[in-house]
Amino acid sequence: MRFSKAYILLFGVLFAAFAVVFNTFPRSSYSELEKRELKRFPLLTPEKLLDGSFTSEVSSWFSDSEPFRDHFMALSMQIKDLIRMETGEENITFHAADSDPEPEATEPIENTEVTEAQEDSTYNYENHVTAEENAKIANAGIIIVGTGEKVRALMAYGGTAKGCTGYARAANKYKDTFPDVNVYCMVIPTAVEYYCPDKVRHRTRPQRPTIENVINHLSPDVKPVDIYAALGEHADEDIFLRTDHHWAPLGAYYAAEKFAQVAGVPFRPLSDYERKVVHGYVGSMYGYSQDIAIKKAPEDFVYYVPTGVSYTTTYTNYTIDENYHVIGMGRPYKGVFFYRFKDGSGGAYCTFMGSDTKITCVRTSTQNGRRLLILKDSFGNALPGYLFYSFEEVHVVDSRYFTKNMVDYVHENQITDILFANNIFKAYSSHTYSNYLRFLTQTGGITRHARKGGDSLHQVKPAANDSIATPAETTPVATKDSISSSF
Repeated sequence: MRFSKAYILLFGVLFAAFAVVFNTFPRSSYSELEKRELKRFPLLTPEKLLDGSFTSEVSSWFSDSEPFRDHFMALSMQIKDLIRMETGEENITFHAADSDPEPEATEPIENTEVTEAQEDSTYNYENHVTAEENAKIANAGIIIVGTGEKVRALMAYGGTAKGCTGYARAANKYKDTFPDVNVYCMVIPTAVEYYCPDKVRHRTRPQRPTIENVINHLSPDVKPVDIYAALGEHADEDIFLRTDHHWAPLGAYYAAEKFAQVAGVPFRPLSDYERKVVHGYVGSMYGYSQDIAIKKAPEDFVYYVPTGVSYTTTYTNYTIDENYHVIGMGRPYKGVFFYRFKDGSGGAYCTFMGSDTKITCVRTSTQNGRRLLILKDSFGNALPGYLFYSFEEVHVVDSRYFTKNMVDYVHENQITDILFANNIFKAYSSHTYSNYLRFLTQTGGITRHARKGGDSLHQVKPAANDSIATPAETTPVATKDSISSSF
């Protein structure tokens, strides 16, 4: 009886303490762990009050913005790590699966069947880096490889060998629309393709067959940029980030080198770049996986700034609302291409152009009459900085944010080359395909388009001690359902 009273008293004290914390302490507004703005107290309107949505939004705000949110989440991760809690096979999430659109009757495609020969890769990469490493499955099916300071987080791929045809159709459509423009198509593999241990290889699907399917569906006039082998040959280098879902800038360098070869433009060795480092970087995979091992293994974010070439960068920013709809567009302004982040910043991948919600135009001192437009996702952000020696102008447009008419934009800027550069998760998505087609026909101006939350995860709000040149950008919630569209 004495012990029962003690337990009751203990739980009573704990409950009271939590009640005081959650109801009196300042509520959290930003999560460094999840790299996003937390929900704000909703605006009360008569419509919301009548339909009951206000109450629901208040409840969502209360649970999302609890005081010391990151500390409680980190404590939970530590407890899970100590007791080795792992996600069961039934909870594995295969991102990108079943998201590719079916071929449209109005757009017939030749060679739609994928043969057994096509299933066999022309470049059979063998993992010698982490093949024998131990692995566990964390939150959302994230594969955690190894231990200690070299631990790596990998996202399982769920696409099929017959998928991603929409991405090829989009590139073909652009070539049809711009017959005098060189059109290139690049599908960027992700880290799981090169670093998944043999023991858990069954938990993800191979990406090479999907990439080959894209190439097989390109029209003869669209030039494929197959970077699979170029990355595989350098897999023992730091070409992918360990704590983030993106590739490392070094991986983008080798991809840019391959593209320059296909495009027939000059390209410079790394010795012509200045190496810069942000120490203590922990990226998005900490929040995705909810595994404390990632937090304990920060890495160096290494990027390269071109020297010996002059360039100016002009931005046109979009304003987005809380649902990530474009609601406004600013006037063009001059800015820096490479933003500076302090050691320990979780926003280091935003080094390139600062964010995605803008149109970027870089004018260089290169004189060869070539003007490049890159149609990209967040992976593509790391590519332009290696191409200032290669093109007179480099224009960058994100697959999610563009309100102008693409036909007008290409003609007005005298674009000579168009590069599709999206990671395989994004390339697989039907949203990417439909957005690229919409760019060709939209009239220009600001319109609202339905969009799932979590479409631009890497737009990180910098911490207060980060040194950057523009106002901070926000990012949506990183949920299991949104991870595949967040690249």
